[in-house]
Amino acid sequence: MNDKSKPAREAGNFTRRDLLKGAVASALTIPAVSSAHGQIEAQHNPEDRVDLSREHAFYGTGGQVGIETPPQRHIMFMAFDLTSQNPRDLQVLLARWSSAIAQMMRGETIGQIEPARNSGVGGDTGEAMDLGPASLTVTVGLGPRIFSEAMGLAGKKPPLMRELIQLPSDNFDPELTGGDLSIQACADDPQVAYHAVRNLARIAKATGTAATRWSVLGFGRASAGKGQSTPRNLFGFKDGTRNITEKADFKRHVWINEGPAWQQQGSYQVVRKIRMHIENWDVDRVSDQNNIFGRHKLSGAPLSGHKEFDQPDFEVKDQSGERVIPATAHISLAAHENNQGIRILRRSYNYTDGLNNLGFLDAGLLFISYQNDPAHFETLQAKLGAADALNEYISHIGSAIFFIPPAPAEGSYIGAELFT
Repeated sequence: MNDKSKPAREAGNFTRRDLLKGAVASALTIPAVSSAHGQIEAQHNPEDRVDLSREHAFYGTGGQVGIETPPQRHIMFMAFDLTSQNPRDLQVLLARWSSAIAQMMRGETIGQIEPARNSGVGGDTGEAMDLGPASLTVTVGLGPRIFSEAMGLAGKKPPLMRELIQLPSDNFDPELTGGDLSIQACADDPQVAYHAVRNLARIAKATGTAATRWSVLGFGRASAGKGQSTPRNLFGFKDGTRNITEKADFKRHVWINEGPAWQQQGSYQVVRKIRMHIENWDVDRVSDQNNIFGRHKLSGAPLSGHKEFDQPDFEVKDQSGERVIPATAHISLAAHENNQGIRILRRSYNYTDGLNNLGFLDAGLLFISYQNDPAHFETLQAKLGAADALNEYISHIGSAIFFIPPAPAEGSYIGAELFT
């Protein structure tokens, strides 16, 4: 990964304490609940910093940016359907997208915001003006139908590219499923991420090549990268404690190392929209919640240990002879120790769609994973879908798979080798 960082500007370098200072001040009248355990956790967790001047490089020689990059705080994900079967139209779109992405990741506009002519239409929508790069990364994916006979690209199909098999957890809304192209825009400012996807969607529409299919606006990363403290999902549990963070593990489990040279350093992206039944979860006793995840809610420690990063012991039993970590616990079913060493990279975010038609909270997890074989996700999810105690409280309502080409070299564009 060819990322770079600029020195933080004083005006753009904030800590969570700075951002939340006003909220804390207004809450001083509320009685505080604390514990020695909580104070110890606060001392040991690094304080996440928001540097709105930081930028990442779009062009490179390895995998696309936004995969190995430590997760930012916000995401805008959008899937598109092709509206043209002409491969040259797709080629032009990918080239225009690549140029625009490189500019937006530098914090630049992609055209005039206010044209000189009164009849002129702005080339850039302008809502990210003066907001800075905010660590924006944009990752582009290609769906299974891209590599079809109709598109004339069947001969360039990655060896493992296909639709996902049907899984026990599937309960899909057709409007939240599939897609020919994907855009994952992550940033530390939600408006910067939204601006990126909005403008790329405008380009797709203007070229007549693709139309929006479904999208999710996410907040609060629900997975950790290297050097980051572990965040929490909307069930209140730490998420991503055992995520992939080391380069050797990325090479082994995430990046494609076989097949045609232009596909190497690519990956397979799986996207799932998972609705959480929050009201039901909130009235369940915490001891039951702990057993469902296999971890303590406050500390994140496995039930067999004392600290978050303690190695889970799935065989240890209590005095009554029962496993301390239940066999149906989420971490027990997903652990690589129990799945022939299979690991996937999680890059998930929380989301909310407000209220549903019954007045309940409509929220959950935008689950995104990267792996060098889609079967690895299927193996884990088949096991989770069949036995995970968490299934009572979640529903997989959306799904898609995309091939992520490697990063383009300077002067080229994403997927250029498809058309040579």
